[in-house]
This record gives sequence, structure tokens and C-alpha cells, in this order.
Amino acid sequence: MSYAKVLHQPKEIKELGINNVLPIAHNIEIVNYVLPDQQQGIDFQRRSELGQFMTPSQIAHFMASLFDRSRFEDIRLLDPGAGLGALSTAFLDACFLGDKVRRAEVVAYEIDPFLRGRLEKHLKKHCDTAVNPNSAFLFHVLEKDFVEEAVNLILSKNFKKFTHAILNPPYKKINSQSRHRQLLHSIGIETVNLYTAFLALTIHLVEDGGEIVAIIPRSFCSGSYYRSFREWLLKNASIKQIHLFNARDKAFKEDGVLQENVIMHLIKGGVQEDVLLSFSNDDSFSDCYSYHCSFEHILKNNDDEFFIRIPSESDLSGLVDSTGINNSLTEIGVEVSTGPVVDFRLKDFLCAQPESDAVPLLYPCHFERNNIYWPKDNIKKPNAIKVTPETEKWLWPNGFYVVVRRVSSKEEKRRVVASVVNPNFFNSSKIGFENHLNVFHFGKNELDKDLAYGLAAFLNSLQVDRAFRSFNGHTQVNATDLRSLKYPNREILVEIGKWVQNYPHLTQESIDMKIESLN
Repeated sequence: MSYAKVLHQPKEIKELGINNVLPIAHNIEIVNYVLPDQQQGIDFQRRSELGQFMTPSQIAHFMASLFDRSRFEDIRLLDPGAGLGALSTAFLDACFLGDKVRRAEVVAYEIDPFLRGRLEKHLKKHCDTAVNPNSAFLFHVLEKDFVEEAVNLILSKNFKKFTHAILNPPYKKINSQSRHRQLLHSIGIETVNLYTAFLALTIHLVEDGGEIVAIIPRSFCSGSYYRSFREWLLKNASIKQIHLFNARDKAFKEDGVLQENVIMHLIKGGVQEDVLLSFSNDDSFSDCYSYHCSFEHILKNNDDEFFIRIPSESDLSGLVDSTGINNSLTEIGVEVSTGPVVDFRLKDFLCAQPESDAVPLLYPCHFERNNIYWPKDNIKKPNAIKVTPETEKWLWPNGFYVVVRRVSSKEEKRRVVASVVNPNFFNSSKIGFENHLNVFHFGKNELDKDLAYGLAAFLNSLQVDRAFRSFNGHTQVNATDLRSLKYPNREILVEIGKWVQNYPHLTQESIDMKIESLN
């Protein structure tokens, strides 16, 4: 392929050492640059090690469409972890739909040598004869480690910022002792995964008022591990739009990713206004719908955990806006903790079946459909734990508790599945709760019986499931998540508990109607 001669090369291009200067292509046809045959030869094991997932073309073009086209005039685009270039090329397609662009520069980072070669080819495909000979398209593909390079630039305080950024960052945990973690700490970024690190660094590198569009796992929206990142993000950028894929296995189906993903459109240093929430089942966007949501429903007032919620329209008419369900656990005198027994640390004291010197040890597998099945045969888990000086401090008095599994099953309709522990079921003065259970208690002691039954019924309602899904996008149910929910007051929960015990075979519909009546 031949390229038109560049008639003008700005001074700053030479200073940056960027040599790939090509004329801007105008009115080009939008095409799919990430075809299946182009992925042949990619080392998928290597991609897995790097946490790389290729962006489907439909998603790339949807992301590119979110940018404000009125700002497509003098563009400097950052694409960290660019892969095959699906996002950069989709962004440039959107630019070239109009004739406002005078200059476009793309800086793409890619450390994989195979992908880097393909990336350069795809960027070159956007070069055609220049309609305006004074316009230029510049690109530079860097093989540097983005985290290290970005931190060095930020510390130097002497770099040209970007007007736009588009990214599908790698998804991989960061070891607490790793160089990446130390580099991020040096500029005040505390996070546990590369995808949030890439996003934070990108925000740093974008100018005030600049736009960032990223597709990332939803896991950062809740949980204690990402609290510092959420607080930092909300202080340094405003959220303009969030798009949620309702089906967890559709966005990156070619890579077998079972993680809920969101597309976020952020404005660096922008004033936070209402947020456009959009939803689709998959990457075809054929069933896409959207609505504007007040930011107070995204981030609750006085939420010290900075949970980012993504409520659907139906959520807002239910529990989210309820005036009858507005109490914290502390206000109703209840605590929730993860089960204190970590079995592998106490393996010498575990018993396959009950023994005279042992007490019940409860695992998630002992609870099914709100019933207790203990002891349970033909399971890999023990049913009891011996009472010794080494184990006694991890055991609680037998009594009424409410338990919720920390990992919900993908087959279950609800994320939060609660059960009541009835002390009459066990002939024991003490009981053990394994670490994969969340336990509602009062100072490591039992709850009032009626309160326990009312609390379990509330947690099993459709309204709680909707509220929980608004900020939790994975199968894990953590104690921090349960603390973030709002609850009816203690008196109402006791009333619900008495009602539940009078009807031992309540249907899901009956429970939902009872909780709905509280609004």
C-alpha cells in the first residue's frame, strides 16, 4: 500500500520522536478490523498470563460512539493495552465520519510482540489520501510497560496530556509485594488489579475535561478491596454514562469470560450531574435501552464504602426509594461477620461425623432451600470440630443466627440466600461457622428468635435481590456488601418473623408481597 506524502509535520511530533506520521483519512468505510482469521497465531496462554481479552468489534464501535463528536478537532488519544487495535480504530472511524478533524494522534501501548505487529498494520489502514493536506494522522505504538511508563510520566510532571482515552485494560491481580504495586503506591493509587490501575493511570494522563471510555469488570463497584480506588475515582472524574451487559457470559464470549462487565464514560475533573444508565443483554445491543438517573441513586449519601450502584428503572420504584426500609444494621442492633472457622488452619481438629468431644461445624452445603441438612453424608466437608483450647475461641454459643453463603450459585435466581440456624436442631452448647458463610449475630451471640426469622425473610426477598444486584456484579456476597444494604427497623423485622413462623410453607411471592407492603 502506498501513502500520500505528509505536507506538514508539527514541531511537537519531532520532539516526541514519533515518526509514523500519515495523512488523515476522511469518510472511510467502517469495517471490522478484528476478524477471526486475524486472531490466528495469537498465543492464548500468553494472553491469559497477561490478563488480555480482545474487544469484539461491536463493543468497540459502541464505545467509540459515546465520545462527544463536537470535540473531534485536535485529538490526542491514549489506548493502553491496545491489543489488535479494535478500540483505536473504532475511535478513528468515529472521528472520520465528519470533516472537523485537523490532527489526530494515537499513542498505543502493547507489550505483546505479535499483537504489536498487527496493531501497527491496523492503524496504517486508516491512512488514505488527505482531503486536507494540512491535516495529519500520527500514531506511535509503544512496547513499554504501561504502568511503569505512566508512573514515570506522572512523577516527572512534564508530559503532554491526552484529550481522549479508550481502553480495555488487562484483568489480573496485582501482588501486594510486586513492583507494580510499589509504583502505584508512589503516586497515591491503591488498588489490587491491573484493570483499575490502568484506569486510574489513564485518568491521570488525560487533561481536565478530557473524555475516557473504558470497558472493565464490574467487580470494582463494591467490596472492601476496591474502596480506595472508588473514592479516588469519584474525586478525580465524573461519570457521564454506565452501560451494563445483563448477561455475564456474552460480552467476551469468545474468551469464555464469566464476569459482568460495564462500559464507563468518564470526564476528567468534570462536575457530576445525572448519569445515563444503559443496558443490553449482549454485544449486539439489539435490546439496548437507557434512562437518566440522579447521581444520588448511584452513590448513596453518607456511604463510607463509596459503592457504585447501577439500578434499573424498576429498582428505583422498589427498595431503592423505599421510605420504610432505611435502617443500617447498627441501627437495628445486628452485626454480620464472616464465619470465624478457617478449616485448613484447624484441619487436625475436624471430624467427618459428630463425635462426643466435638460440636457441629456448618458449611454452605448444610443449607438448602432454607432448610438445614446436618450431619450430611457423602460430602467432602467435615460435619464437626473438636472442642479444644486451640479451637474454642473460634466457636460461638449455640443459638438463633442467620447465615448467608459468601459465594452464591450461578444457577440460583437470587444472589442473597439466607437461612435461619435453629439451636433446637443441635444437641450442643457451641457451634462452628465455617469461613464461607456470612453470619448475622449480636456480639458473637444469638439473635432474638423472631428477629432472626424476620431478617432471613427480608434477605430472601426479590426487593433485596434487586438492591444487591444494583451494586454487586459477581457471585460473591461479602459481609461489607450486606452491611451496605438498608433494612426495616427492628420492630418491623420482629413482626415479619412472627408472621413467617405462622406460615411454614410460604412462597416466594408471599414473601415479596409482604416486603413490598413496607414501602
